[in-house]
Amino acid sequence: MTTPSLDKIDIKLLDLLQRDASLSNLELADKVGLSATPCARRVKRLNDEGFIRRHVALLSPDKLGLSLTAHVSITMDRHTPDRFEQFEETITQFSEVVDCVVVTGQSADYLLTIVVKDMKHYESFLLGKLTRIAGVTGVHSSFELRKVVQKTELPIGN
Repeated sequence: MTTPSLDKIDIKLLDLLQRDASLSNLELADKVGLSATPCARRVKRLNDEGFIRRHVALLSPDKLGLSLTAHVSITMDRHTPDRFEQFEETITQFSEVVDCVVVTGQSADYLLTIVVKDMKHYESFLLGKLTRIAGVTGVHSSFELRKVVQKTELPIGN
């Protein structure tokens, strides 16, 4: 499952960084068996070549009072590039939307993940923002009861 430009050390670096991006260059170098300078060069190359998109801190929604996660299916009125472009441009402006994907194989056109404080906040988002987007004809919301699996790591080491 490796691409030709990645060797075992690159894969190990990526695996370590996706689990903990706060590791220092010295810690990374030690874990992959390199000295600091070659390790830093490899990480820079992985960044430059786009294997690493960005470095982030994963926040706790509960600690921030964001206790409601909704998975929302969106159906559009027309399947035209202009309609989809307008929807996608608008949806990226809403901080409540943490994920939006175009899907196939079901009646929905988009699946969204929305994170909000509570049901009142969700209702306000739904009625004040989401259903006001031109072309949205159907909205189906499902609410998380609890997370069973939540990963940010990709299965690259397999």
